[in-house]
Order: sequence, then structure tokens, then C-alpha cells
Amino acid sequence: MGKRAWITGVRRHPLRAYNFNSNVISVVQLGQVDYGEGLRLQRKAVDLRKAGQIGDVLLLLEHSPVITLGRNAKAAHVLASRDALAARGVEVFECDRGGDVTFHGPGQLVGYPILDLRAQLASLDGDLRSRGFADRSVHATQTRKTLGAVDYVRRLEGVLIRTCSDFGISTERLAGLTGVWTESARAVSGLRPDCGSETRHHTNTEAKIAAIGVHISRSVTSHGFALNVNTDLSYFDLIVPCGITAKPVTSMEKELGRELDLDEVAQSLWRNFGTVFGSQMRSLETVDALLGNSVGVPMKAPDELRRMHAEDELFLG
Repeated sequence: MGKRAWITGVRRHPLRAYNFNSNVISVVQLGQVDYGEGLRLQRKAVDLRKAGQIGDVLLLLEHSPVITLGRNAKAAHVLASRDALAARGVEVFECDRGGDVTFHGPGQLVGYPILDLRAQLASLDGDLRSRGFADRSVHATQTRKTLGAVDYVRRLEGVLIRTCSDFGISTERLAGLTGVWTESARAVSGLRPDCGSETRHHTNTEAKIAAIGVHISRSVTSHGFALNVNTDLSYFDLIVPCGITAKPVTSMEKELGRELDLDEVAQSLWRNFGTVFGSQMRSLETVDALLGNSVGVPMKAPDELRRMHAEDELFLG
């Protein structure tokens, strides 16, 4: 994945993002990023998106080993002691996403969409009307001013389901559970048009291959999803993943019996993201490029904006 870069400095004049009013989502691949740095980048992007200084963004990255606790997390779901976690080089962070406890680490593709759901609803409605769609759910969204939180999460699940399918892995949603799951004890081989048949791992129950936990504030999203690609699944033994004990965790590597190219999976994912969200996807090499010719962004969140506008927050996971 591409090398990350976000040049710091002082922005003297307000700027408008090149894609602020267009149906474009910018994709920046950051490589491996410590979780604390990932939070800092997210918060900076969220503040800029709320201020209208950048357009919609999808950050794709890997994290160094870390356990994160969402708003609904139970401390008891971290099974390992501090010493055991330190011995494996695993950090622990509390964060403001929805959901319980999860793990992020190398070989896992993490996505942080920074989207204004009001703009997403407008672009989605326009795209669907132009193609003459008549689905009931579409008509329902047209009466709102913003894309609904549940609809947003379902669209993220759709992106992940499509991406797994691109690599011959059949996945599904499960009623009452957020995320994406492999189908239980079904086909034992996957098929990709360019690769032929591949050996397929399978179990007697559904296994979680991708987790989702989001935060929505004033219609702008943060946090997002984590797709297990080549993830070392032994790390999940340190926790009760998402508070669920009855179903295992899996990865694309485990399902296919081979290691995958993370860049190839990332490209598939952001193409599917554009399809599901009805947007053009534009790949940028650095986060600075979001601001066009700007070479600096503010280091601190604009607290004045939070004081001027009441925060309307939602946590899902």
C-alpha cells in the first residue's frame, strides 16, 4: 500500500476541496499506521469534512497490532493480561466507534470512510433516478435529508460482500449481527475467473471475516470496517471478538488456503465502494492532495465549530 504523508503547517486562507460538490470519493492508501496516528488522521479529516474544506474520503490502511474497545465494549472481553499483551506487542485503545472489542493488525485491510451522509444521499438519489430504479428502499431514502445510519452500515456490508466475492469467497449478512460472515458448510471450493478453482476452508457455522463499527457526528462518518485478508488469527484468541463467543473469526487467506496480495484486495474494495455508493473513486497518493494545492492543514481540531454546532452523534457496530 502507498506510503502515507500528511504535511503539517499553517493554512492561511480557507480552501474548498476540488471534489466538494462532485460525486467523487477520494481514496488514500496509507500503508501500516499505528492506531493512535490513525485516530489523529481521522479526526483531522472529519473536522475538515464538516467545515467543507475537503470532499468525501476513504482511507485504507493496516494497523500495528492493537485491541480497540468501542462504546459498548466490556473490559472482560479482553482475555489476556497486560503483560501478555505487551509480550506480543499489542496496544489497547478505547475509541468512540460503536461495537465491542476487536483486533486490528498487519494483513488486515482497514477502511475509514469520512463521508457526509447528506451529500451521499443526494448523489445516490440522483444516480438512481437517472437509471430509472424503482426499488422501495430508494423511494424511502428520498424523503430523508441524510442517508440513514443503518442503510450506511448495510452499504458497507455490501462493499465487503462484493469484495470477498471477487476472490471466490461467498459471504452473507446475519440477522441481528453487524459485519460480514462466511456461509456455513457449503461450497468447498472457490472460483475466480483468472485463477481457476482453489481449495476452500469451511466450517459448520458462519465465521466472521469482516467487522464494522462506525461513528456518525453531524452526518459525517468516521471509523468503519476491517477485512481479514492475511491476518494472524491467533491474535483474536486474546479477546472475545465483538463480544460473540458462538462463532469463529476467519480470513480470506484461511478461506482460500493461500496468501493474498493486499493491494489487489484494496483495489477491488475501492472499486466496489464506488459501485455501492454510486460514486466515482479517485486514488490519491497522499492525504495532502485532498486539499488541492494546499501544503498544510491545521494540527488541532477547530473547537469553535463544535461550540457553534451541537454535536449529534451516533455509534453503530
